[in-house]
Amino acid sequence: MNRLKKKKQNAGVEVNGNGSVTREPDCGRKQKLAEIHQALISDPVDIETLRRAAGSKGGLLTDELRRKVWPKLLNINVYDLPHKPGRDVRENHKDFNQVVLDSDKSMRASERAVLQEQMIDIILEVLKRTPQLHYYQGYHDVAVTLLLVVGERMTIAMLDTLSNHHLRDFMDPTMDSTKHILNYLMPILEQVDTELHDFMIRAEVGTIFALSWLITWYGHVLSDFKHTMRLYDFFLASHPLMPIYLAATIVLHREKEVKKTECDMAMVHHLLSRIPQDLPYELLIGQAQDLFDQYPPSLLAKRAALQPRKSLSISTFQAFQLATLHQRPDSVLKRLTKAQGSSTSRQASRYSGLEAALPQERGHLWGKGNRMVKMAVWGLSATLGAAVFAVAQTAMDWGPEALLQLF
Repeated sequence: MNRLKKKKQNAGVEVNGNGSVTREPDCGRKQKLAEIHQALISDPVDIETLRRAAGSKGGLLTDELRRKVWPKLLNINVYDLPHKPGRDVRENHKDFNQVVLDSDKSMRASERAVLQEQMIDIILEVLKRTPQLHYYQGYHDVAVTLLLVVGERMTIAMLDTLSNHHLRDFMDPTMDSTKHILNYLMPILEQVDTELHDFMIRAEVGTIFALSWLITWYGHVLSDFKHTMRLYDFFLASHPLMPIYLAATIVLHREKEVKKTECDMAMVHHLLSRIPQDLPYELLIGQAQDLFDQYPPSLLAKRAALQPRKSLSISTFQAFQLATLHQRPDSVLKRLTKAQGSSTSRQASRYSGLEAALPQERGHLWGKGNRMVKMAVWGLSATLGAAVFAVAQTAMDWGPEALLQLF
């Protein structure tokens, strides 16, 4: 543990020898906002700056920024989001009943009426898209965290990407891959605090106490949502194993409590499985990043006879990370999507008439709720032709959805 107690400047926080934290002045926040904005409008998007911002003190600061940055961290085009799930998504789905049960247990009454139905459909839609993915209890905690921040369609896109990358090992038909990830915890502790490591080995406590931390990205065990969002900033910008490094820093932070506990499996497990709600998360995030840099997964795999090739999350991460480096800014994506949509609408109107350009899901709204807009557009189309109408309709189609996702 002494190796972590050194003066350093990390994650935007200066940690002194006594463990105290010196906070940045407010000008640091303004500078960070400016850097994030500049990174988002760069072409290509400056992903490295966004990753540093997500991992540094305060993370991404606001939900508005998260709605802009989280998709970039996962290489998601905000103008090409999945459609909302149809009614058939629940038909004959083998996981439907379990998802409903888990959502009942995880949501407060105030949330349930608004979010539960959306969350159920989102989970089933993602699982339907990739049949080799298997639902696990705790997956819904990740889904609802995303849903509360970015909305339904973006949650489908993000959860789909995470399920095939960061969370992939947890979605096998067995827990073998999940156990493999948990097995990194003890080697990290051994490198930093041999005495603590040996105590836990004698107690035979294992690593199951950290299971819910890992598979829910701590969403299941933290009562304050702002802490959950802060950790999601960090994990979305990091290696898939970062949650296990954070688990190690939490255990190391509670070193004295652990060593004072009776060296008994049940006693130690009881202590560690309950995370204190007042942990210094900024400090721990900085320490987790330090541990990752000092003891990367490849080094731990060699020392602990772990086999990274068994992990799909680890083996695919480098390619995934490289793919995020070539993204266009949203202003360019918007322009390209508008041009593509205009071309598609012109073709539709040519073969099927003006009504073919209207999305089915919006036809009802146009028919009843927007008569004035409808009449104006009819007049416009009569004067300027079907091509102009197609452009106007396309803009009205994607515009509100994009604004909802971004703001």
